[in-house]
Parts: sequence; C-alpha cells; structure tokens
Amino acid sequence: MSFKRAILTIALITAASQASAQASMPDVEALLGNPKIVKALDDIKADDARTFEEQKRITEIPAPPYKEKVRAEYYRKRMQELDFTDAALDSEGNVIALRKGTGGGRPKLVVSAHLDTVFPEGTDVTVKEKDGAILAPGIGDDSRGLAALLSLIKSMNGNAIATVGDILFVGTVGEEELGNLRGVKALFRDHRDIDGFISIDGLGITRVVNQSTGSHRYEFVFKGPGGHSFQEFGLPSAIHAMGRAIAKISELQPPSDPKTTFTVGTVAGGTSVNAIAAEARMAVDMRSNSTEELLKLEARLLELVKEAVADENARWKSDKLTVEARLIGDRPAGSVSVDSPIVQATQRAVAAVTRTPRVTFAGSSTDSNIAMSLGIPAVTIGGGGEGGNWHSRNEWYKPTDAYYGPQNALLTILMLTGMDGVSKPALAVRPGK
Repeated sequence: MSFKRAILTIALITAASQASAQASMPDVEALLGNPKIVKALDDIKADDARTFEEQKRITEIPAPPYKEKVRAEYYRKRMQELDFTDAALDSEGNVIALRKGTGGGRPKLVVSAHLDTVFPEGTDVTVKEKDGAILAPGIGDDSRGLAALLSLIKSMNGNAIATVGDILFVGTVGEEELGNLRGVKALFRDHRDIDGFISIDGLGITRVVNQSTGSHRYEFVFKGPGGHSFQEFGLPSAIHAMGRAIAKISELQPPSDPKTTFTVGTVAGGTSVNAIAAEARMAVDMRSNSTEELLKLEARLLELVKEAVADENARWKSDKLTVEARLIGDRPAGSVSVDSPIVQATQRAVAAVTRTPRVTFAGSSTDSNIAMSLGIPAVTIGGGGEGGNWHSRNEWYKPTDAYYGPQNALLTILMLTGMDGVSKPALAVRPGK
C-alpha cells in the first residue's frame, strides 16, 4: 500500500472537530510525504511474520500476576538488542527504555504494553494451532501489544528516525486483575515529566479508548462463632449472612449511562456440610465510566453488606456476626476529549493506515486510567490482528493485517512527538513540568 495515497483520506475525519482544535491538528501529511517514513511503514509490513513469531515466543513465557520477572527480563534483553543498551527494570519491575529526541526532553511521550497476564502460575501457555487460529492464554492480551511495540521500535531505529520529543518505551507490570495498575502507578510516581501516554492493548486499530473505566474492588470477610449444625443450631452463619448480602447486591440498579456495573466475582467459606460457617468471604467488582456514579454505587453496596449482617444477627437474636471490608482494587476513571491532539492523532493515523475514517471511541480499564485521572492526555490503541475469548485458556488470535497495529502506533507517535526537520510535536508540554 502507498502511504502517500493515504493523505487524501485524512480530510474526511476533520469535519467533527472544533475550529480551535484545527490549529493544533497533528500533521500526518508531512510525515507521509517523507521517504524515511514511507520506508519505515513498509519495513513494518515486511516484518509482519517475524513479529508474529515474536508474539508467540512472548506468550510462552509465563507472566502470572506479581510474577512477571522472567518475561520482563526477556523483554529487557530484546530492548537491548534493539540498541537500547540502557534498558532496565525499575523498582516495580517495569521494563524502561528511553529514546531521546532533539528537543531537550520535551514533550515526553510514554508508549507502553503490559507484561502480565490474568492466568495463575502453572497455566499451560503453550501456543497451539486450531482451525486456522492460534490458541494460547494471553496470545492477544497483551503479547500482541508487546510484539507490536518491538516492531515499531525496530523500524524507527533501523530508519534512523529522529523525533523532537523523547519517547519512553515501557513494558508494564500489574495491569491485570489485582495487579491494580501497580506498574503504571509507579511509572507516574517516578517520572513527573510525562506529557502524554499511549497503551497498546487490545487488537483492532479502529477502536480507540479515550475514556477510562474506573473500578473499586472489595473483599468482604464475614465472621461468626461457628458451630455444629445440629447441636449449636441458632447461631448466626457467616455463609448465610454472605448469601443475604449477595441477594441484596443483586437487586441494585445502576445507570446504563454512564455505564456502571457490579458483580460478586468469587465466594468461599465454611468447613463442612454439617457446620455453621464461622467464616465466609466474597470479592466484589464495581465499575463505572463516571467517578461520581462509582462512588454512589460503592456507598450503597457497603450499606447493603452491613444490612445483611444486621439481618442475620437479628434472625438469631445475636450480635456475634461481623464483617470486614477491604479495598483490594482501585482504578480511577477519567476521559480525554475527542478534540485532544492525542485523540486526533490516532484518528489521522487510522485513516492513513486503513484509508478510511472509521474510528470508534470506547471506555475500558487499561493502563491509561492513571494518566487520564491525572489530566495527562492518553489513549489505548490496538496492536493489530483479530482474536477473542479474552482472559480464557481458549484465547485465540489470527494475524489478519496485523502489521496495521505497529504502523498505526508509529504514525500516532510521530505526530505527537514530531519528527526533526519534518513536523512539529502536536503533544503539548504540560505547564510547570
């Protein structure tokens, strides 16, 4: 595909933008007219098969929650082989590699993919082929993002592309489940000069996440005296109290807009069938695209749990049953306007790569949550290809036009950081930073 021809499609996506945003519109035309960029994009396509093999290699390196080190060490080695001799693991376990620009360090853009998977230690991560698809836990989420990141780095370095802004390439830990975004939280704690953030997570490049879904997760532990089911009958039961709580929670009616959800994800408790349970526990997930609605849901749910304990105690005329609530996950909500240069850059890149303006915007919980909550421009974009059955052992992937992912990321990055002598950075330097 000729990327010079793609210039003609860019004008199609500007109609919805405000006049004030047009002045700072990312300059993709200048990039697509540059021979280095045309070659870099072609190189990514030529590298597609090798990138897919890299994706499979990464997948077969286990990276269960809080145990990402082996994969991180491999990823650091790959970064070093791509000329980042100073690539290192930070104190949280993130892989960090800085690519300096010509602008004295500003703007500074982070481009990341996450190292961890949702699967526990011991999960078989062997890559298998079935019905024309590749199956393996984590093959798409986020092995594809990690491989796409390496591919675009290889293309940038191989073509000696000099950016104006600095780029901090990061393989993050703790994105999934109870990792609670610990990697990216540490990143923003240790690097206060970040002006923009991109996460490569998911597959389709026409889906852009510009809204972060916030979540609060709780573990509730119900405790009572316990006893024999016959001889001590009449004592309150921890499991019965938990059941009452689940029944109350299930009747909640959160708003559909902004989308707000809840679920009791896991339950456990009791020691035997003929015992009044002395302890029971459940884990609850609450999510919303609105911080206000998330807090409303949280407050009501906590009230219902307390009511359930009171009901169980009242049923047996007791005060011996208690409940402890522990926050085990906190992901903030946030959003970035569609008129923001970082969102406009993704739109223009998609139009250039696919030659059609068909971007859809979405909300999700990704590493971008932290940046958005801090008011830092951020998006999450896809790594390319197609797949499904996320977070299951039957996760599948097909490398259909997979090279679109790193091509799209490359153009987005270059619009934001600027290319020395070719285009100016569209990403603004944050005031006071």
